Amino acid sequence: MPSNILITGATGKTGEYAATTLLRQDHHVRALVRRTSERSDRLAAAGAEIVVGDLLDLDAVSRAARDIDAAYLVYPVAPGLIDATATFLQAAEENSVAAIVNMSQISARRDAVSNAARQHWIAERLLDHFDGAVTHLRPTFFAEWLISTLDRTTGELRLPFADAQHAPIAAEDQGRVIAAILADPQRHAGKIYPLYGPVELNHYQMAETMTRVLDRQVTYAPVELDEFEAALERQGQDPHFVQHLVNVAIDYRNGVFAGTNNVVQTLTGVAPLTVDAFIERNKGYFDGGARWNRR
Repeated sequence: MPSNILITGATGKTGEYAATTLLRQDHHVRALVRRTSERSDRLAAAGAEIVVGDLLDLDAVSRAARDIDAAYLVYPVAPGLIDATATFLQAAEENSVAAIVNMSQISARRDAVSNAARQHWIAERLLDHFDGAVTHLRPTFFAEWLISTLDRTTGELRLPFADAQHAPIAAEDQGRVIAAILADPQRHAGKIYPLYGPVELNHYQMAETMTRVLDRQVTYAPVELDEFEAALERQGQDPHFVQHLVNVAIDYRNGVFAGTNNVVQTLTGVAPLTVDAFIERNKGYFDGGARWNRR
């Protein structure tokens, strides 16, 4: 039965895929965006109702949540997560929203050294007080990180992950999971779903796969944490973001991001993309011929 569904971060990676999947299933999708753009225009053309607002603005979020059955909450790695979660929770409760799907992360835990990861754990616990159905998603590193971290000039992946491994998961697979839960949220109430791709690889193996599929040399160049931190700072990245990435790199080396499961296929009926398939599908971004949105 079609529902009224609110998607926050609707022009981001997971939000856009979730929204388009739900639209194809004839749900009414209200897309909350911080500003209009080509991506929001595409969603509008596909049938989404576009509303502009900030997740830290209670009045704006409450208006967006009016007459909504289920909602997806996602917030970038940036200061303000706890405030945004509290604002979203209040807006959901005063509008009698029945279900929330929350995008967390695999490293979320009480004793996380990353401020962002620890705040995600706190945000989860805050949402657990919601009267309706709540489902938390904890993905490992996105497959899209291979695009955003590739130096196209040198063909290198300069990352501090040593020889540890994970199973990269594509945003489109996560979008289908989000849509499946929002369409039938009571089945997933109270669940925490770790999300993984199908095969664990280290970054040497990922670089070999990229070399083969892209038909050009890609090399994994492991770096130390201090070099990685300095490179992020030179890029002008926010200190909150830098602190997070340095500490999740330590988590990654310690196996926190490792693992696989069958959640994606079980919930959506479709197997998640392999790294090979993801690279093939996104060659335009790897080659620099298509504009890449890092969100």
